Amino acid sequence: MVRERREMPGFGPWTVKSGLQHVAPPIDVLAQMVTLRVHLDPVPEDNAPLQVARGSHRLGMVPEADVDAVVARSEILNCFAKRGDIWLYRTLVLHASAAASRPARRRVLQVDYAAAPLPNGLKYLGV
Repeated sequence: MVRERREMPGFGPWTVKSGLQHVAPPIDVLAQMVTLRVHLDPVPEDNAPLQVARGSHRLGMVPEADVDAVVARSEILNCFAKRGDIWLYRTLVLHASAAASRPARRRVLQVDYAAAPLPNGLKYLGV
């Protein structure tokens, strides 16, 4: 069941995915989060490794119009992985993947972790 959307400053946009309501939290919530990624398959250079703009998490929420400029002046790291590798990184880091030149499976288990509770009665769905 989808609950009625709440109007809360800083939260948005609100969406429904697979029947579940989602909302992007404000920067102060995202800044306290980390992402854990467990690689179930290897990610070599030719299978579109994750690319991160080193240190971009320190810039806060980068407006979409400014992303290209931030990336242009950042050191870009290609994050290769072996099966079973585990990464932990700041949720706010700018990241992307290029197209794979030799596509293969690239399964990951990703968990976004937040130590602080949400405000105003909002709750994480959890697993």
